[in-house]
Amino acid sequence: MAAHYLDFERPIADLESKIEELSKLSETAGPGAFELEIQALRDRAQELRVEAYANLDAWQKTMVARHPQRPHLRDYVAGLIEEFVELRGDRKFADDQAIVGGLGRFRGQPVVVMGHEKGHDTTTRLKHNFGMARPEGYRKAVRLMDMAERFNLPVITFVDTAGAYPGLGAEERGQAEAIARSTERCLTLEVPMIATIVGEGGSGGAIALAGANKVLILEHSIYSVISPEGAASILWRDGARAKDAATQMRITAQDLIKIGIVDRIIEEPAGGAHSDHEAALKAVGDALEEELKALSGLDSAALKKQRSDRFYAIGHVGLQ
Repeated sequence: MAAHYLDFERPIADLESKIEELSKLSETAGPGAFELEIQALRDRAQELRVEAYANLDAWQKTMVARHPQRPHLRDYVAGLIEEFVELRGDRKFADDQAIVGGLGRFRGQPVVVMGHEKGHDTTTRLKHNFGMARPEGYRKAVRLMDMAERFNLPVITFVDTAGAYPGLGAEERGQAEAIARSTERCLTLEVPMIATIVGEGGSGGAIALAGANKVLILEHSIYSVISPEGAASILWRDGARAKDAATQMRITAQDLIKIGIVDRIIEEPAGGAHSDHEAALKAVGDALEEELKALSGLDSAALKKQRSDRFYAIGHVGLQ
């Protein structure tokens, strides 16, 4: 797949284009030709990448979070979950592939894993509805959480959605109730639950899988009650002011950890998770392993109390 560059990555794209040209010339000129020049360009491209990603604003982080080549659920399952068995359907209406989940082993430990899947090309994006779940997706999530509790299995979720699907059919089949039931099930779960925001975490469609004991977030992911475009349309009646909205909404990982919305930031490789899937998956896996170990000593009552205390504390202002 051809590399996809964001606007602020143009200087990096230009350098990597030159590297590609020199590499092709080197193939015809013989071994070692242009080796020093190519290495110098690679070093400079890496320097630019580190500099660019060290100073991203909220809107640029939004673009990175939405990057089409960022790792998605299927990538995390393939890289972190062994013996994965997908479970389908909500036993009421249909199987919604915007949310994918099932059983597997995470570093030897049996778990229930699920999350939003956006797809990586036109065919898979349509199949997964761009990660925007319908009611049956959230009912499938509840079914999986019920099973996790029955068999005393930890729940791992990966959140990556612009929001729940707002179509007529979804509303007719009880979209709001399905989201509420899934959120409620997260909060009442008697086994450890860890959610990781790996791209976008949009509105109730995201929190329905993120009512966890620990909420982790990748360094350049975002988490918000509404998209910057939606907020700009409401606040200023101008969706073009999405960049202003992103800045004001405090949707970045760095803002969110300060106000207690998330618990841990997972560092991404230089250039974002899309630039090095292997490194990103390892960082997420290591963080999940640490957090699961920390929760393993808590009984069901303590897990539920920790979770409820965590969420009730959000936005709380104590009276003097």
